[in-house]
Amino acid sequence: MNAFALEAEGISKFFPGVKALDNVSLRVRPGTVHALMGENGAGKSTLMKCLIGIYRPDKGSIRVKGEPVEFTDTMDALRSGISMIHQELNLVPHMTVAENIWLGARADEVRLCRPRPADPPDPGAAG
Repeated sequence: MNAFALEAEGISKFFPGVKALDNVSLRVRPGTVHALMGENGAGKSTLMKCLIGIYRPDKGSIRVKGEPVEFTDTMDALRSGISMIHQELNLVPHMTVAENIWLGARADEVRLCRPRPADPPDPGAAG
């Protein structure tokens, strides 16, 4: 068993005229809680967006439970157990913080429903 649930090694991300991430590494052990702290523009959100499949890193690698991964989108990351709750978004105000956090945890199980066909007209109804 791998000692790390998530490993990001040498992650770099560039935007036109901006080096957003430069050789960033992070290791997360199972069952631990981590906080990314830094000034505005330090790269916290960019790193997280690389880890959850919104951005593809320009350099570096990501491993989940020791296996290399390249997420194509957030659902791909979610299937590997990685997701992010955005701080700016209050999804459901009447729910607790914990309920809001777990709201998207099983998003991969959501099934879209087809509308029910309209009931046929009642032949006995007055028209």
